Amino acid sequence: MADKKENAASEVKKNNKAEKPAKAKKGNPFKKAGKAIKEFFKNFKGECKKITWPSGKTVLNSSLVVIAVVLIVGLVILAFDTGISKAIDALVKLASDHKAKEAAETAANMISAFFIG
Repeated sequence: MADKKENAASEVKKNNKAEKPAKAKKGNPFKKAGKAIKEFFKNFKGECKKITWPSGKTVLNSSLVVIAVVLIVGLVILAFDTGISKAIDALVKLASDHKAKEAAETAANMISAFFIG
């Protein structure tokens, strides 16, 4: 029976220890920073070894595809911009022609009203 109580007491102690948060280790922060930097570069070196570079043919083909797409998109934008510019110029010309015609009619009416009056 005493063994059961001791086991229960040791279980409680284990549970209490598990529940307590781990205390931060005290030490020289510069040593910690140095170790962290060393670990970073060690991992960096390992990751760099895993890189697989594409072949020259793959790079050339990909570059040609990018250049072709850029040219096509540029030509589409150029055509759209030119069309919009022509449409706006036509509207401006139409408006100025209409204004000139309207101004001429107004001037003629004013002159006739002045003389006929």
